[in-house]
Order: sequence, then C-alpha cells, then structure tokens
Amino acid sequence: MLQRFSTILFLFIISILTLNGQTSTPEISYSGTPRSYTIAGIEVVGDLNNDPQILANLSGLRVGQQITVPGDDITNAIKKYWDYGLFSDVKISAAKIEGRQIWLEIYLQERPRLSEINYTGLRRSEIDAVNDRVAMMRGSQVTPYLVDRAQRFIKSHFVERGFYNTEVSIVQRDDTARVNHVILDVHVDKKERVKVNSLTFEGNEEFTDNRLNRIMKKTNQRRRLRNFFRTKRFIEENYRNDLRAIIEKYNERGYRDAYIVEESVTRADENTVDINIKIEEGDQYYFGNITWIGNTIYPGEYLGHVLRIQKGDIFNQTRLDERLFIDDDAVHNLYMNNGYLFSRIIPVDIRIENDTVDLEMRIFEGDQATINNVIIRGNTKTHEHVIRRELRTKPGELFNKALLIRTVRELAQLGHFDPEKIQPIPLPDPDKGTVDLEYNLEEKANDQIELSGGWGAGMFVGSLGLRFTNFSVRNFFNGEAWRPLPTGDGQTLSLRAQTNGRYYQAYSVSFMEPWLGGSKPNSLSVSLHRSIQTGVSSRYNMFNMYGRQQDPFALRGDDSRHFKTFGISVGLGRRLTWPDDYFVLYNELSYQHYDMKEWHFLMSNGRANNIKFRSVLSRRSIDNPLYTRSGSDFSLGLEFTPPYSWFSDKDYSTVTNQQELYRFIEYHKWSFKGSMFKTLDNANKLVIMPRIEAGFLGYYNKHRRSPLEQYTMGGDGMAMNFSYYGSENVGLRGYENNSLTAFSIIPDETQSSGFRQVANANIYNKMTLEMRYPLTLQPSATVYGLVFAEAGNSWAEFTDYNPFQLYRSAGVGLRIFLPMFGLLGIDWGYGFDQNPYNPNANGSNFHFVMGQNF
Repeated sequence: MLQRFSTILFLFIISILTLNGQTSTPEISYSGTPRSYTIAGIEVVGDLNNDPQILANLSGLRVGQQITVPGDDITNAIKKYWDYGLFSDVKISAAKIEGRQIWLEIYLQERPRLSEINYTGLRRSEIDAVNDRVAMMRGSQVTPYLVDRAQRFIKSHFVERGFYNTEVSIVQRDDTARVNHVILDVHVDKKERVKVNSLTFEGNEEFTDNRLNRIMKKTNQRRRLRNFFRTKRFIEENYRNDLRAIIEKYNERGYRDAYIVEESVTRADENTVDINIKIEEGDQYYFGNITWIGNTIYPGEYLGHVLRIQKGDIFNQTRLDERLFIDDDAVHNLYMNNGYLFSRIIPVDIRIENDTVDLEMRIFEGDQATINNVIIRGNTKTHEHVIRRELRTKPGELFNKALLIRTVRELAQLGHFDPEKIQPIPLPDPDKGTVDLEYNLEEKANDQIELSGGWGAGMFVGSLGLRFTNFSVRNFFNGEAWRPLPTGDGQTLSLRAQTNGRYYQAYSVSFMEPWLGGSKPNSLSVSLHRSIQTGVSSRYNMFNMYGRQQDPFALRGDDSRHFKTFGISVGLGRRLTWPDDYFVLYNELSYQHYDMKEWHFLMSNGRANNIKFRSVLSRRSIDNPLYTRSGSDFSLGLEFTPPYSWFSDKDYSTVTNQQELYRFIEYHKWSFKGSMFKTLDNANKLVIMPRIEAGFLGYYNKHRRSPLEQYTMGGDGMAMNFSYYGSENVGLRGYENNSLTAFSIIPDETQSSGFRQVANANIYNKMTLEMRYPLTLQPSATVYGLVFAEAGNSWAEFTDYNPFQLYRSAGVGLRIFLPMFGLLGIDWGYGFDQNPYNPNANGSNFHFVMGQNF
C-alpha cells in the first residue's frame, strides 16, 4: 500500500513538472527486422535519487506486455522520459533475450537537484522577496527552463520597482559534498533606479502643468522643489495609473471626451527618462434634465433632492457615482436601507445637445429581501452569543445596508477581532426573496500585560499590570476552560501593581461586565484600589510668587510622613436610544478614604473621606478603536459630593482644624472632552484629529474647598509622578510632567517664610490637533506616526481664567499597538512658552506613552 501511494505521489509531482519541463526530444533511429517479444523484466540503472520501480512505471512499459523491437513501443517510452524534462540522458537496451522473451535495461541520468542558492548583490529583505517569487526549493530538480524562469522572475521583480537596468546572471556548479546536486550562484546587479528627468504636457488648457504634475502622484520630475517629498522613480504600473488619474480628473471637470492623444517615454540617459504627454481635452459638459422612471417607493422630486445635483452643474461622473451608489446617504442606499437588496439604478444619457447632458435614471426596485440566516465564522475563542448580541442584522428582519455597516463597527469595538479583516458577505437568493449574511471574523490576541518602569519624584517606579479583555466569570470553576484563563464572554478583568519599594505602593483590581443580565447592553463596573506613599519628594522644589526658590519640602527617607488611600466604586452604564443609540449614560458611586501626615496638599494632616457620584453622558461613533479614520468621541461629565456645608450652620471661616474641615470632602467637578476624526486622502489613511477638553473643580463653600481632586498639567499625562497623587493628570507634550500646574500660596508657620506653595489647579483647558498616518495595520501590530500641535493651561481661580493664555507646543510621535502589551508610544515635543514658575520646563522633551492615548 505504501509503495502504491509513493508511486501515485511521484507521478503527480512529475506531471506538474512536465508542464515546465523540456519538451524537445532527440531524434531516434534504428535498423533491423522488427520482431515481437514479451517483456520478462525491466531494470532501471544509473545514479538515481528515486525508487527504480517508480521510474520504470514512467516508461509506460510493463512486465508481460508484448512489444515490437525495433518499434514504436521503445520509441514512445524514450519520448516520455524526455517529455518529463527530468533526465539529461535516456537509453533503453535489451539486457537479455531468450526465445520470445526480452529483459529491458533502462539507463537514466537524472538532472541534478538543487542543493542551495547563493545570492550576491541583494539585501536580506530583497532575498526573501525574490525567493518567494522564484519558488525554487532545495531538493527540486534543476532544469534549463527553471533556471531561465528564475532569471526572468528576478529581473521583472526589480523592474517593477524601478530598476530597469537590472542584470541577473545564474551560474550552476556541482556540489562536491552531495552526488548529483548543484549550487546556483545568483548575482544581481540592480544598477540605479530609473527616475523621471523631465515631464511635459501638451494640449492642456483647463489644468496647468503644475496641477497635472500634482495629479500624477507617483510619477514626478526630479530636481523640482515641489516634488521634494514625492517619489521621482519611474515605475510603469504607477505611470499607467497616473495617466488614468489625469483622465478621471478631466471627467470630474466635465470634460467627458478627454483622452491621451499620445504619450512617449524616452531614455534621457541610462538612469533617467523623459516623458511627454499630449492631451485632447474636448468640450466641457454640464448636467441637464434628470428624470426618474420605474420608481414607486420614492417620488422623483425626493430622489432628485437626495441626489444633490442640479441642472447646470458641471458634469462630474465621479460625483454622480458617489451620490448614486457610494456615499452613506446615496440614492441607492435609500433602497438598500429599506430592504430592496435587489434594486438597481442605471443612469442613461438620453440626449446630448451642445454642452448639456440629459440623464434618465432607470430604477428597478424589485422585492424587499428578508434576512434568512446569519452565519458567523472565525470566532475560535469568543463565544457566539457575545457576537450575536452586537448584531444589528437579525433573521426575519428586512435587509438594511446601514445596519450591516453598523454591525461591522460594533464588532470592531469589541476588540476581540481584527477590525481590518471583518468582512460581511450577503448571500442573496432572488427566487425566495431572502438573503443570508455571513460575517467572516479573525480573532486577535487582546489580553495585555504591562511590565514597565518610569521615573517620578526622583526615583524609579516599576509597574506590573494584567488586563484580560475577553474574560469569562461563569467558567471560572470549569477546569477545562482554563487555557490559560477562562475566556470568551467579553468581560474585562484588570489587575495592576505599582511600586518602587518602601516609598510607594499602589494596587488595583477592576471588573467590567458589558451586558449585565445578558439581554440588554447595560454594563456593570466594580473596582478597588489601595496606595501607600511615604516621604519621597526630594526633587519637589517650590517657588514663591516671585519665582525665587524657597526651602525644598524634602520628605525623602522619612517613613513617618505618608499619604494613604483606599477606594471602591460601582458603576452602571446604559446605552440610550435617544437622540441616537451611539449615546451612553454611565453613573458611578464611589468611596475614597485618605490618610495624610505632614503632606503638601491643602490638607497636611488628618483623614478625609470622599463619597461621590459621577455621571458621564458620552457619544462614541468611531469606526476603529486602534486606528480611527472616521467618527467622533464626545463626553460630558459631572462629579459631585453631598453639600455637607449646606446642612451645617457652622462658620467655616473660623475653623482652623484640618481634620474637622476636611473630614468629608465636598466639591462638584465638570468635564468636557471631544474628538473628531476625518480622512484627508482617497486611500483613507491620512487622518486629522482635532480635540478639545476642559475641566472645572467647584466648591459649595469657599472656606471648605476640596484639598484633592484638582488637576495637574504637563508632560505625558500619565500618573507616574505620584507626588501629586489624588489629582487628575492632564498631559501637554513639550513640557515636563506637572510643570504647568497652577499653585496657590497658603499660610504655614512651619516654613521660615511663613507660607508655602501647593499645587491647586481647579480649572484647565486644552486643545490638540493631530495628523496620523499608518505604517502597518496588521493583526500582529498596529503602527502609525503622527505630528501634533497642542495648547493648554491651568488656573487656581476662576477669576484668573483666560482661555487665550495658553502654553503651546508641537512635535512628532509614534504609536505601536501590540496585542500582548497594548498601546505603546513615544513623542518628542517642543514647548514654545516659558513658565515663569518653572523656567526650564519647556523646550525639547521626550514623552513615553503606555496604555493610553492623548
């Protein structure tokens, strides 16, 4: 059985190689009187790498067969061996003849096999690319055809990349270590890339030469300042695409008859070409009357209003196609969003008179299509109910294209699947009037581990964090589900620890269930945190109101001074249906306990309690959480404590005991954050992102202002500098951490000056503008670069607030999202404005990003 399988496998391989093998055969001649014999035996001899029995079967001859010698049987057998292209010599002779029986001996000299390929003149990455294209594997037989094919493929590979003068030579030499094996030495001389020396146009009046050059994005003339950041290489495929882009641009301007009369590419020298393009623009056309026929669902006047093209507009085929089929609110989508999957719209030119084109929109509405089955494929880890509860397209409902697109967005927001690979495929059945929807998903690793270090308050801080974003509580006690953790239900479990040893420790754990009860998208969040901070701030140098340094508030090494916190919170989130279902209302009740001894907040000693309620109304409609191209993200938040001072007739202006004053902290805190995303290019890669945010910490009684919950501004915005623990960190790149935080002067008899300066920023605002461009959007890593400009400031008092008195910065950055580690990044920012209280904080600054984004 094994020998039969080997024979079949070898014959299959040989049949494939035959297609590319040697087709020429030698001239065969013989003489003598033909006689009939019966084959008694067949023996294959020679230096063989294959089973002789398999090679004998290739001849078509078999024991017991009657043949004529000399005759066609032997001739055909020899031809078969040559046709396979695997042998350099073939001979068939009679080893023995007895009566009418003949014993045949087949001599075969197999072509050599490939031992290895050596490349010279190429980089490692180029060798990998060439190997993939040539596809010559070790152990395969080396034929003249395959060598010639490899040479052609290598040359064409580099020609496609602009190396038109590439020379390739392949030398075959024997491998002395292995019998009948050879080594191929491939030398590639790419020469220089061919570039565009000159680019000229003729016949163009509507567009200038410079404008046409900008339209040709991939074919640009060298030695021109305007093309400094553009490619000057000449690549045939890109050049042809640019020619089509020129005609498309003319069509958009109404020149429907524009065409390339003549174009020439001539060599200026060995490494450059001259390009001349002659254009016939023709006449400019305009839209005339647009009529609708076949429409029974929507009146023609309404369809014309949706089309948004008026009589007399310049005829633009691209815009016509967009308004009919492509835009979200296109005419055809009216039908597609109402179940008319089988509808069609055919625009027909019914009359062209002078420069005016009359159109007739022929509509075939068809019947409405009902969703029959929804098929989900590719979810190897995530349970199907987690996916199905996010679907906006369900069996029995009418087909709706808008809901299909929305479903793709919701699945991307889960974070469990590669957003670039989510593919919904409609499978219509016109006879039944139904459609099956198939969602093809590709799982991606999204659990994250954080193992990091940072510098803050004059010392090193290490962090260890674990975030499981597809956790399953219901399988917690199921031993078979631990691989290595129970997953699949879309719940989030986060564990984090941060410490530098004796001076600082922080621990937190949180859990979030996105569908509490499983029937509605109402989320439940629970979190606990604990931190202990002792005397650490040897670097905390204060400045008085005149900018002169005071005695440092040095705490290093004094464990008796401390700032301890404990907190617990419970939150409920609810997806709203009005104004639309992108809105989410999140409410949270939390308790925090603070224990301070000789600390540098408004409250230096004592214990404080914070019972607060937080409500956030947000609208998030972004398309992709990793690399967002469209949509927006807005939130309006209010956080407040009970107004304890309203229920007391005590005069707090006379209270000096901090413990009595701050036993229960009271405040109200308002916040707003908004971001928008929009692509700027046709490839939907270059993204612009404006963002604005602001916050205000208010009080019920001016004598009982909160000693905590203020803002700190400047730097990376991460809570690594824990000298200001108990406040909200706001990043502003280009400045040192916390260097833009507003300060207040308060009396302090322990200081030689009689007062001290403490961080007390109660209001801030910040504006950001970013442009992003992706480097790779693969499931293994999402990488994009960015440039940014920012401005912001913080103030202690509302009376000091000036929205135009901002600290400005600009810079560049890089973001890398790795499934295992989450978001990582680095920014270089330059702060343009000097802070008089921190004169060295601006200028050139590097910032590291981990687990967050600006």
